[in-house]
Amino acid sequence: MLRPEDFDAPLARAAEHARRWLGSVPERPVAPRTTADALAEAFDGGLPEAGVDPAGVIDLLARTAEPGLTAMASGRFYGFVIGGTLPAALAADWLVSAWDQNTGLRFATPAVAAAEEAAGHWTVDLLGLPPGSDVGFVTGASMANFAGLAAARWRVLERAGWDVNARGLAGAPRVRVVVGAERHDTVDMALRYLGLGAPEAVAVDGEGRLRPDALAAALARGEGPAVVCLQAGNIHSGAFDPFPAAIAAARRHSAWVHIDGAFGLWAAASPATRHLMEGAADADSWATDAHKNLNVPYDCGIVACRDVAALRAALGMHGDYLVHDAHGDHGPGDPFEKVPELSRRARGVTVWAALRSLGRDGVAGLVAGLAANARQLARRIGGLPGAEVLNDVVFSQVSVAFGSDARTRAVADWLVADGRVWMTGSRWHGRAVLRISVTNWSTDAADVDVSVDAVRDALAATEGL
Repeated sequence: MLRPEDFDAPLARAAEHARRWLGSVPERPVAPRTTADALAEAFDGGLPEAGVDPAGVIDLLARTAEPGLTAMASGRFYGFVIGGTLPAALAADWLVSAWDQNTGLRFATPAVAAAEEAAGHWTVDLLGLPPGSDVGFVTGASMANFAGLAAARWRVLERAGWDVNARGLAGAPRVRVVVGAERHDTVDMALRYLGLGAPEAVAVDGEGRLRPDALAAALARGEGPAVVCLQAGNIHSGAFDPFPAAIAAARRHSAWVHIDGAFGLWAAASPATRHLMEGAADADSWATDAHKNLNVPYDCGIVACRDVAALRAALGMHGDYLVHDAHGDHGPGDPFEKVPELSRRARGVTVWAALRSLGRDGVAGLVAGLAANARQLARRIGGLPGAEVLNDVVFSQVSVAFGSDARTRAVADWLVADGRVWMTGSRWHGRAVLRISVTNWSTDAADVDVSVDAVRDALAATEGL
């Protein structure tokens, strides 16, 4: 029997620990103070024979985990491409867990289905995508790419007279997939999951943008079903592929165009950066991740697709026990028809909360602020002795080298150990780089000051390398 009072103590303890954690983030070191190996025994040690009071479990969890937590919500975390969490989105996420809605059917979970549909409409509007595009809320950008490319596979094979749902891929016409040489590896992963194999990579320019002439030449070398994957936001430079010319080349060969815009798609939401997305709305499908630039909790990728029938044919399923909404095939569709899962949490509710709390102007300001902070970091770090910014900073990414590869790696290691900021190393164009991704809504001028000071100190500590 569910007794509401059983939740009181554990939820109260969780709220207290959450507030304490969030209160510590602005001042605490960004890096964790211990390792997973060091914590493994504390978390494991064998399953106890007897259970523990739920409130005690929460206390134990918080106490044990605290030294191993990275302050990814800090305005000084620039690793990977990871945003923080907006207050409304975090609170909505708590409600999503409390409501415990299995968001697959509009009939069974009308409230969260309707909230997700509104979030999808708002996202399509903000990003300037074609009205009426279908939207699915998936786990992240990886599965958003998977979903969009699944729709692409279904449609291009259908045009070639092949029903991939009924006949599989054995004996099917080969689907050619053409990508830029600097696409994100998750595109290749999605293609592998879909049984399409490795893509054909074409040349890019110095910023990692696909060259339309190279794309046109590659498409001209073959025939049959084709998919072109473009990129909004290079992981090192932040650069955007030239969408008008690339999409025009793809259309001449009847290719489906998918855009991986894990973080870059949000550039369309701000007048300050919208030019970077010129022509992107002429594609067929788009993938992004709301936990990046929109700053909602994890587990919230977004796939959008103008070809509603293709997305639902590729991902949907039917069962006699599933009670569908009265709209049938001509309505907004059930949530599970647009994602690779039948059972899932109402992840799109956090997008609704974030967008409702920010409004159109707030989203525009958030996106513009990320780009402005990236430019500030590039200008000020680039002005330090021995520093060289390697990319044209057009959005939120900055790649910096400090002379030799050895010194660049040493700077990155020193910064993580120091703890004031989290900037990690990578390789780009054959050189070691310090890669900075400005993705957190809370990053402000003070964070930029601390970050520049930390890099200055790292350079002093590594002088002579």
